[in-house]
Amino acid sequence: MAAHTGSKIVVYAALAGNFAIALTKFVAAVLTGSSAMMSEGVHSLVDTGNQALLLYGLKRSQRPPDRAHPFGYGRELYFWSFIVAVLLFSLGAGVSFYEGLMHILHPEPATDLLAAYVVLGVAAVFEGTSWFVALREFRRTKGNRDYLDAIHESKDPSVFTVLFEDSAALLGILVAFLGISGASFLSMPVLDGVASIGISLILAVAAILLARESKGLLMGEPAAPEMERLILRIARDDEAVDHANGVVTVHLGPRQVFVGLSIDFRDELSGHDVELCVERLERTITAESPEVVSVFIKPQKKQKWAISGVNVSRSGPP
Repeated sequence: MAAHTGSKIVVYAALAGNFAIALTKFVAAVLTGSSAMMSEGVHSLVDTGNQALLLYGLKRSQRPPDRAHPFGYGRELYFWSFIVAVLLFSLGAGVSFYEGLMHILHPEPATDLLAAYVVLGVAAVFEGTSWFVALREFRRTKGNRDYLDAIHESKDPSVFTVLFEDSAALLGILVAFLGISGASFLSMPVLDGVASIGISLILAVAAILLARESKGLLMGEPAAPEMERLILRIARDDEAVDHANGVVTVHLGPRQVFVGLSIDFRDELSGHDVELCVERLERTITAESPEVVSVFIKPQKKQKWAISGVNVSRSGPP
């Protein structure tokens, strides 16, 4: 689907870059014996697998609704984003911590530092390129919001997942450089292991942040307030509506929104008139907000809505 084109470009760029970087880092780790370089290799390999899972999630999320999943498969992307967070924590952070601990307990000086520096430099270029692609796509969608708010409110985890991973990767490269350099210049090979543990902590923080955002999406987050206000305005402007009580929305996927409307229809309307109004509202709402894939309209008196406990929406009546 065209709607996911930008997300796929971000993930493909990260996948290609991380695969090439992982191979290079492992070769450098074997040549130098550096624990930090081995941790970076594991990090890049885990990131490569994560991007493959995101692509799988993007593909699965675009499947049309069927009898088993009448609202579609949009949340598959949210599920696989959560799995990415788990893998980043368990494999990336876990293996890096183990490597660092073993190197601290049994420190050995690294060799062929030139190869390590060249690999870290090349990795920084690849990771920086992938990070820039992800940042450019994220800027395109964030609008005037600041970055933290935009990440928290984003409904497309494929973009901010790559942004998290690449940011962690760039910090990891810096820590690896400092660890390898410090171990060499100060003749303290234990610093190489300390750097590896530092990398594991960076990955753990990135994984926790990603898991928190993915959890919110899996549980169901509402659409933007602007969309909810637009839907209410459309309902209130219809001649057959006496009062639009409120709206409840939930994201089924990055660009798939379910809408529930509570409407008090005019008392003089016939059943047929109500049916025509419902069809008209559905048609207008989906035309104005193409992300809306399903609209449920509940005829309900204003007083009933006020005491039903449903008016938790940010866009209920004033």
